[in-house]
Amino acid sequence: MPRQTEVFAIPGSAPIELHFGHIARQADGAVWIQQGGTIVICTACASEKAGDIDFLPLTVDYRENFASSGRIPGGFFKRDGRPNESEILTSRLIDRSLRPFFPKNWRHETQLIAILESYDPEYPPDVLAGLGLSAALGLSSIPTEQVVAMARVIQKEGQFLLNPPSALIEGADLNLVVSGTIDSIVMVEGEMQEVEEIHLVDALRHAHDYIRQLIQFLERIRETYGKAKITLEPQPDYPEISQFLESKIGDELRKIVDSSLSKQERKAAFEEVLQRSSEALVLENPEWAQPEIQRFATSYFAELKRRIMRETILSKGTRLDGRTPQEIRPITCEVGILPRTHGSALFTRGETQALATVTLGTKEDEQVIDYATQKGSKKFLLQYNFPPFSTGEVKPLRAPSRREVGHSHLAERALRQVMPQIGDFADYTIRVVSDILESNGSSSMATVCAGCLALMDAGIPIKAPVAGIAMGLIWESSERYAVLTDILGDEDALGDMDFKVAGTARGLTACQMDIKIQHMPYEVLEKALLQARQARLFILDKMRETLPAPRPELSPLAPRIHRLPIPHELIGAVIGTGGKVIQEIQRVTGTTISIEQDDKSGTAVIYAQDKAALEKAANIIQEIISEPKIGQIYPARVKLLKEAGAVVEFMRGKEGFLHISEIMPYRIEKIEDVLKIGQELPVKYIGLDSRTGKYRVSHKAAVNGDSPIETSSGEGRPERHSGGRLSRRPHSSDESRNPRHRRRS
Repeated sequence: MPRQTEVFAIPGSAPIELHFGHIARQADGAVWIQQGGTIVICTACASEKAGDIDFLPLTVDYRENFASSGRIPGGFFKRDGRPNESEILTSRLIDRSLRPFFPKNWRHETQLIAILESYDPEYPPDVLAGLGLSAALGLSSIPTEQVVAMARVIQKEGQFLLNPPSALIEGADLNLVVSGTIDSIVMVEGEMQEVEEIHLVDALRHAHDYIRQLIQFLERIRETYGKAKITLEPQPDYPEISQFLESKIGDELRKIVDSSLSKQERKAAFEEVLQRSSEALVLENPEWAQPEIQRFATSYFAELKRRIMRETILSKGTRLDGRTPQEIRPITCEVGILPRTHGSALFTRGETQALATVTLGTKEDEQVIDYATQKGSKKFLLQYNFPPFSTGEVKPLRAPSRREVGHSHLAERALRQVMPQIGDFADYTIRVVSDILESNGSSSMATVCAGCLALMDAGIPIKAPVAGIAMGLIWESSERYAVLTDILGDEDALGDMDFKVAGTARGLTACQMDIKIQHMPYEVLEKALLQARQARLFILDKMRETLPAPRPELSPLAPRIHRLPIPHELIGAVIGTGGKVIQEIQRVTGTTISIEQDDKSGTAVIYAQDKAALEKAANIIQEIISEPKIGQIYPARVKLLKEAGAVVEFMRGKEGFLHISEIMPYRIEKIEDVLKIGQELPVKYIGLDSRTGKYRVSHKAAVNGDSPIETSSGEGRPERHSGGRLSRRPHSSDESRNPRHRRRS
């Protein structure tokens, strides 16, 4: 196919251009998608033969080349390496958007790859990558049931904007990435600044109208240039097997569903029935032992179980654990349970349990962000861990999975909206870690609740408490459906929607939604949001019963902060050559100090574990930046001896010149007779030298003629002066030579 170009015009913004037919020609489908200076190459490939597996073998990978922004990767290897968090999150967004629309019996290993080759900061690449991969699928021979498009919608100053430039996204009241088909929204993820539910629904309506236009554009490209799709063989059907299983185990499955068992008990009961049904098939007919028939029987067992679960909810209004659709599982909250952390909380909702900890760190603990499209640092971090024991499984502990990265990001978004941004707390790095100890549905929302309580336990003055809840949907028709509050893991798998919502009593702060059905009315979505609000308020009340507000003071284990203004011209004096001064202050006081500066002034931010260390460091810095006062006496140390006098350090970082005539109340022939390097003595500041601009000090004036300087007598032994101090009286020969000491006749 020769090179082709298709353009989608966007009023008030650069158009979206699709170029294909000339790049990556050995891929099944390939697209060069461009908006402004942002270019993403998107490809779709599938194996020739189907695998002998019972799941969709789909992989979605989004990568950002550092060269796209004119940069060289950091580190030793100087090579684009493993995916960063931003790449993983974009890969997940695209995967969740496209995965539901592959045929159920598609077993060809499939890989979708999007690579950012040029980055224009004005146009984010994540949405372009999603559009490009959808277009690449349309051009390929890989079959999909629907065309999917993706868009970003923000709300700013009361207006909804679609696919806005990056400069407008910052500070938006609402920021969502939305995917959809021509008929329905299928995926939503984003954050909000305590936005009301009705505004979220309005935003989705605006996004869907725009998505429909994009889909018409993509469908035209697919119909005009796309390859013929691979024809799949129909799935084998064994009606006699279906009838046998229905009659043999249908009642047993209904009994298990109605028994309100715990997760592990229910799992064991289902596995026992599955095992007995497989054995019964072989006893009924030895030919039914064939592998393909056994696979069909296993698949039908899962479908029969799903159908019975859904029907029980729709017809009886009872769920797997006996609850009604709107009922929330029992909740318990505990705070301050870990004695050595800065804040901790244990949040338990039914069989889902999250243990959250909070650690306050310094500016040096900020996470450095060095991506192709982002450079900077993060002061608020939330990390979600999902160990295998949380589901009673045995698996190796590995690096965080994509799921863990995604749940971390969702919970971080939910809590970030209420974090303090002023005062000392703007200087802290705050890390929240959530370890899931039990999991049976919505551990990410349990993380939001536990993380919020841990922040409050640490004494961090968040704007308002945040809670999260996961909603589900069992859908048969617009007249027959059930919206489920606080879904179980099985209800997530068997249901038609997974909708996670987090927020304060005032409004939403984050959401994540995956819809598995088409033609769902917006009225149902609005009902789910309002039902989620009631659940959120209920959970917030439970959290307040445990901890009504953030603790009035920080944990005694957390570092304290003090900000000290520094004149711009004295920043170098505080830092010292090669950082020697500031490093010495940190070593002596046991504090951590960072210097912030602009063109006009600077600030020393001091972090310390206790008040005494904080004050000690502040006093040292204050001494460095303070100007001496005329007439004030200061302790000094001799640093250098000269013929005309000595250089002394009389304030930290300040050197003054002690003239030979200002050392003693009598004449001195050799300065080495009375001073030595390192010697300590009091001096009085007597002003600036008008000629050199240097500080002038006097020891003679400091002691009123009675010097405490320790010197040697003519016999080599010091003489003791009154008051127990050492001094040197002049010899008669000295007096004869010094007119000031001659006796009057």
